[in-house]
Order: sequence, then structure tokens, then C-alpha cells
Amino acid sequence: MNTALALVLVAGLSIAVTMADAGAAQVVQAADQPAPVTLPAPLDRVLRDYELAWREGDGPRLAALFTDEGFAMQSGSDTARGRDAIARRITRPGGALQLIAYAYATDGAVGYIVGGYRYPETRGPGGRFVLALRMGPDGRWLIAADLDNAPARR
Repeated sequence: MNTALALVLVAGLSIAVTMADAGAAQVVQAADQPAPVTLPAPLDRVLRDYELAWREGDGPRLAALFTDEGFAMQSGSDTARGRDAIARRITRPGGALQLIAYAYATDGAVGYIVGGYRYPETRGPGGRFVLALRMGPDGRWLIAADLDNAPARR
């Protein structure tokens, strides 16, 4: 694994765990779902662009949101590494995905977003995700790793 990417992942996940602990004292929407937060525009753009690419089934557009060697690690699927592998996963419209942020942080050129995902027809809290981010050379935030956790079966 690329050392820089490993550092981004470790830093992002460490910060996420720390923020999750700090968030426990905040007002909570439901027993197992934190309250949403408003993201700064550059981070929010990542989520909105992801939703649009997913909804349209545009694999290349979705993959362009990732770093060159980014990881997509979805529940029940093999790990996809790199833009080509990520683009090949999306071949048809994926539905009206809704991404909600619960926590975020940035420090220099690295950051993360912790959130939830659902579709309009989802019953219950939906799934959860962590995006480890790295700033690209053009100043745009890119996804270094997308880790998701499917909704619990109820």
C-alpha cells in the first residue's frame, strides 16, 4: 500500500473515532443516528457530485471523484482500487442516493467525512460511510478511500 495513502487512511479513521466519541454528547436524531452537520461547500461538493454520478450510473464521473489510487470498499463487494476499477463497478443508474454528513474534519491536505446514506424508500437509519479525503493538486477534495457499512438487517 502506498505510504501516503496509508497515512491518510490511518489519520482519517483515527480522527473519525475521536470525533465519534466527542459526538456522543451531542443531540442525537435517533438512538443510533447522529444529527446531521452542514459541510463547508468544498466538502459538500464531494457528496453532491457522488450522488449525481451514482444516480446517473456514470462510473467514469464517480471515479473522477477519487484519487488515482483511491479505494472503494463497499459492504459485500471486493475492494476496488484505482479509478479504472471504480469506474467499472458503476454500469447503470443506481437510484436516488442521499448522503448525509454527521462529522468532518480537515487538516492541511487531508480530511474525512463520516456520514450516512439512504434512498427515499429506505426504512430505518440506512447505511453508514467514512470518506478519507486528500486535496488534489488543483485544490479540489478527492476521495482516497470510501468505506461503507450496509444497513443492519432489522
